[in-house]
Amino acid sequence: MSKPIWPNFYIVGAVKSGTTSLYAYLRQHPQVFLPTMKEPHFFTQPHPSPEQSHLIQYVADIESYQHLYRGADRYPRIGDASPSYLWCEEAPERIHAVQPEARIIVILRDPVQRAYAQYLMDFNEGVLDLPFMEALQKDWTRPDKGWGISQLYVELGRYTAQIDRYRRRFGTDRVHVCLLEDLKKTPLAVLEGIADFLEIDRAAMGAIDLQTAHNAHRLPRGNWARRLAGGRFSRHIGEHFFPHAWGEFIWRHVFLREGRKPPMEREARHFLQDLYAPEIERLEHLLGRSLPELRISWNSGDSTDDPLSSALPGKSPHHS
Repeated sequence: MSKPIWPNFYIVGAVKSGTTSLYAYLRQHPQVFLPTMKEPHFFTQPHPSPEQSHLIQYVADIESYQHLYRGADRYPRIGDASPSYLWCEEAPERIHAVQPEARIIVILRDPVQRAYAQYLMDFNEGVLDLPFMEALQKDWTRPDKGWGISQLYVELGRYTAQIDRYRRRFGTDRVHVCLLEDLKKTPLAVLEGIADFLEIDRAAMGAIDLQTAHNAHRLPRGNWARRLAGGRFSRHIGEHFFPHAWGEFIWRHVFLREGRKPPMEREARHFLQDLYAPEIERLEHLLGRSLPELRISWNSGDSTDDPLSSALPGKSPHHS
């Protein structure tokens, strides 16, 4: 029986903070292996609700997880990019049990913007039909929480305890924190820093395609697209009868269209800022650095109205 192959580095999150871009960039490095399935979520071991079971993909058993890494032993660095690992309290211990020398990469963004980006993704995919503030309140107050159960809009942005768990388990020198704003402004510098952290050739980062946008915001072409995207049958067809690359292309170019990201409701923005202001201060203390990049939404002038509400059943364009 062949020896199990476990990843020796993990891009653990945060959700909607640039993990897809990091995954796409690092897959181009000749010394890195990342599987075609970006987010196996194996170490989260999710138990989705019946209502959301068709909306998330994950690998539940060791055999299937190992299958993702066939041939990976030829590479110095083997990775897993599952953003649920940052939120999941058990993930650090589970990873440490099989790979105690693992290196952990965390990428963060303004938690208010992160929550809104996740909501827009959920809205586009037909997961919900509520305006942002209503979706926040419903998710925040529900008693049942979990990956594939609730949306965790607020919880996924509480970075301090999440990062601290990894630093305590693996050591501060094995946890690398970077920022989405830096990845957008100076992508090569961020990737060279990650190359140094992973002890791979930083010069190879210069050959990576940094021009292609990964997971950029787009708008649904209509409610028909949202209904199909959120439907159990259409999800099954897309996941089992089309290669992943085909499914992504069809989703982005048939179901979605280019368009400006709608502004956030002021009420929702203030609600999240009040929750996250002390959280960011705690994180700055933990990391020993100022993080103005996590407060970008504090300086933005978003409209008080949610333009998505005009597309929602039973909602007027000025619903708040």
